Amino acid sequence: MDKKYKKKAVALKYDKDKSDAPVVTAKGTGKIADKIIELAQKHQIPIKDDPDLIEVLSSLEINEQIPSEIYAAVAELLAFVYSMNSKRFGK
Repeated sequence: MDKKYKKKAVALKYDKDKSDAPVVTAKGTGKIADKIIELAQKHQIPIKDDPDLIEVLSSLEINEQIPSEIYAAVAELLAFVYSMNSKRFGK
């Protein structure tokens, strides 16, 4: 039996003054994932499609810090975001 694929989305926030690692601020599948993506686009927040990372991050709870085991993967994600922001804002 084939399971119908449902889109997933996870939003992260990193505030070095408040936490040691990024935290999950939103997550969802299907229509909720669509809304997360829509809001990110509306606010010009960079979006990275990484299904493997989304699987790991979606297992975390809202407001939970990412575990140290995935710091390297999230560091790559943050580098992507910083690069996109640099292009967009000329920083």
